[in-house]
Amino acid sequence: MKEVYITKISKFLPNRPISNDEMEDKLGIINGKASKGRRIVLRNNQIKTRYYALDDNGNVTHNNAQLAKEAIVQLFDENFKFSDIELLSCGTSSPDQILPSHAAMVHGFLKCDNVEINSPSGACCSGMNALKFGYLSVKSGQSKNAIASGSERISSWMKGHIFENEIKHLQALEDNPILAFNKDFLRWMLSDGAGAFLLENQPNGDTPLRIEWMEGYSYAHELEACMYAGGDKLENGFLKPWSEYSTSDWSEKSLFAIKQDVKLLSANILKKGVDSLKRAINKHDLKPSEIDYYLPHISSHYFKDKLYQEMVDNDVEIPWENWFMNLSKVGNVGSASIFLMLEELAQSGKLKKGEKILLSVPESSRFSYAYALLTVC
Repeated sequence: MKEVYITKISKFLPNRPISNDEMEDKLGIINGKASKGRRIVLRNNQIKTRYYALDDNGNVTHNNAQLAKEAIVQLFDENFKFSDIELLSCGTSSPDQILPSHAAMVHGFLKCDNVEINSPSGACCSGMNALKFGYLSVKSGQSKNAIASGSERISSWMKGHIFENEIKHLQALEDNPILAFNKDFLRWMLSDGAGAFLLENQPNGDTPLRIEWMEGYSYAHELEACMYAGGDKLENGFLKPWSEYSTSDWSEKSLFAIKQDVKLLSANILKKGVDSLKRAINKHDLKPSEIDYYLPHISSHYFKDKLYQEMVDNDVEIPWENWFMNLSKVGNVGSASIFLMLEELAQSGKLKKGEKILLSVPESSRFSYAYALLTVC
């Protein structure tokens, strides 16, 4: 088995940073009324700026595959050319279309040579799943290198006009229709961007990071769907897909909008997260005190203190000073968030040879978790 190293990291954040006060201008208001939940959500998540693939007039500037391509092209130089790619593995929770696959579309924009492609589906863990596919390919000797990416272009899913037909339908039933909180909530949580890693079987580059192991866990056998799109959750918890609804229902129920069961999220995301963390570090006999940098992808600072306390209660405390996050600056970019965190840490100049970095990514869609341990070489 080969060693696997992250030898280059890149990112692409479209256009300019958007402040909290500009968000509703970018995404649009619904039914002529400002959102009642926006300030509450932003106060809790403590995100100050984020990026949208929209210009100042609200026009789309990049689709998802183009965002991923813009991050990936930054990995190339005179030592690693387009013709050198052997595997392209691209994760996202917001593909531009159902078919072709996301990785196929990214490959189309790259216009490089013939390569193997992989498109893991899912939400935030799709970026880590893309990384794991590349990691296993290089480790097994199937390929000498791989590019893994995480990217999101979620802004166009959350624009006000997406919900117009639903609101018009509600107006026929009630006097003062408002968008349900499980849809409005995520409009103020998610944003756009992309990140990419180059994986190689040799420690090239200035500060290569060796991937020691990767682990993943799912609790779908215990819990129903929490965050979903392309369907609607029935009272019994069953997720009914869009294909079983009429075309009129698609717009009247905003079936393709992302929704989240906030109560189910709060009751389980931290508990299952710490349970999976314990499983991962115990499997590899890793002590929390050995982790120099802990990079947790969390959707909101609301969960930060609660996550720490859950870790303390379960004897897996990682000291605050070892945490590294950039949520407040770049926002919650789903599958790309862990790429953006590691890129910023690597660029900070803080890393020292021998230090251990733990990547931690939860996915609330049906409660999945992914981890990776890295060593600075």
